[in-house]
Amino acid sequence: MTEPCNIAATLPRLARERPDQVAIRCPGTRGADGFARYDVSLTYAQLDARSDAIAAGLAKHGIVRGTRTVMMVKPSPEFFLLMFALFKAGAVPVLVDPGIDRRALKQCLDEAQPQAFIGIPLAQLARLLLGWARSAKTIITVGRRFGWGGTTLAKIEEAGMDAGPQLADTRPDDTAGILFTSGSTGVPKGVVYRHRHFVAQIDLLRNAFDMQPGGVDLPTFPPFALFDPALGLTSIIPDMDPTRPASADPRKLLHAIRTHGVTQLFGSPALMRVLTDHGEKLDDVVRVTSAGAPVPPDVVEKIRSLLPADAQFWTPYGATECLPVAVIEGRELQSTRSATEQGAGTCVGRAVVPNLVRIIGIDDAAIAQWSDDRIVADGVVGEITVAGPTATDSYFNRDAATHAAKIREVLADGSERIVHRMGDVGYFDAEGRLWFCGRKTQRVETASGPLYTEQVEPVFNTHPDVKRTALVGVGSPSQQRPVLCYELQPGVPQDRRTRIVEALRAIATRNAHTATIDTYLCHPAFPVDIRHNAKIGREKLAAWAASQANI
Repeated sequence: MTEPCNIAATLPRLARERPDQVAIRCPGTRGADGFARYDVSLTYAQLDARSDAIAAGLAKHGIVRGTRTVMMVKPSPEFFLLMFALFKAGAVPVLVDPGIDRRALKQCLDEAQPQAFIGIPLAQLARLLLGWARSAKTIITVGRRFGWGGTTLAKIEEAGMDAGPQLADTRPDDTAGILFTSGSTGVPKGVVYRHRHFVAQIDLLRNAFDMQPGGVDLPTFPPFALFDPALGLTSIIPDMDPTRPASADPRKLLHAIRTHGVTQLFGSPALMRVLTDHGEKLDDVVRVTSAGAPVPPDVVEKIRSLLPADAQFWTPYGATECLPVAVIEGRELQSTRSATEQGAGTCVGRAVVPNLVRIIGIDDAAIAQWSDDRIVADGVVGEITVAGPTATDSYFNRDAATHAAKIREVLADGSERIVHRMGDVGYFDAEGRLWFCGRKTQRVETASGPLYTEQVEPVFNTHPDVKRTALVGVGSPSQQRPVLCYELQPGVPQDRRTRIVEALRAIATRNAHTATIDTYLCHPAFPVDIRHNAKIGREKLAAWAASQANI
């Protein structure tokens, strides 16, 4: 018989082992200096006991094992209490990035077909006015309830107060959550997470980054904060808008780091740049992790200069569908900078054990059955695939997307596993390191062969007056014209564009990946993804480039 499996199972044990350790600390009132006091907190004992009560209260209102439940709650103690209560109940939380386009958000909620909706008053109002989640019959408000019916979280917790420990005997393959992708390269998709995926993620993160109980973490992306209680960490929720990391106030971040003895932090490349531009030392931070997009080389260099000499700067490679896949530490990443700037791509390190990463020939069609014949030789750019304990196997209510991204592989013993197609292109070098060359859908298919964004853009990003570049293709497939869009550094006058383009043309002639590019367009501000503010919206840029008179 299959043993029960639930990501919340670690919480009762941690509550026994370290009951008084703070699990979550959040901004509360403000001091005379204007900084948040972080006087809202939960210990492990409180998180365990109160999530038990909420889980029992949810059951009395019909939210039980398998109930799909939309969660639209800001990072707060209530967010963590509810998430662990839902896991304990065996319910299925549905998480959608609230910062995405309203129409896309509505589509996500419609696709998820939720039976319950838990949200703050503003989310409840939007639900009524915009027609969100009409399938939801159970409505719970975090905060004051007004005219939309349902009940409140306070009443839910009160109803389950004396119920005692709660933990559903969920199985490894039971659905544990539906997490929607950011939609940075298309319509967001609901990734089906099973309990075994979450449990495996905890193990891989612990082993890959040596995360030990007792550490203090500053996670600037809320879903990542959910891992902290399962790892025995104290999570300091920063005083910032998590959907706008590029606009975060570095003084507030540093105040939280120093006041609460933060030893590790997580943030997107945009958040890392905020800290590096500010330039203050992070003397007690021993581990920094950045994900969501490739970290620019100058940011890697600067952030490492702010950290203690023995601190580690990790950049994991992965996606919502599979995380982590591979990882590289900042010292090794810096050692590859020259190769990246010469068109090699971005080194993302080595596969995290026990992941199996293989490169296959680029194919835009669905692949039903795995074949080793598809594997390409080291050094050849192909499509990155991964099989492993965190590789998810489906999207919710998106059969076509599932078929396009998943391959069934029959193993020697007759068992089967799912191979996930990352949608990225890359290659292995002679040392067994994985190099990322860009998104498969964003390659530019010219008459003389394909060009890959991460083998082109870093070459031009070396120009001192250029903030960043983006390669796009204009024209019919296989006959696309490569166009390099570029952003100027702040303060660089527009009248220097002619000289800058001349310099870019000269740079292009020195590299085989860039020699065919002869069109350069200055863009005022690249479109970027909502979640990390780092992934460039090349699809939008391509449409803009095609509209220019000289294209």
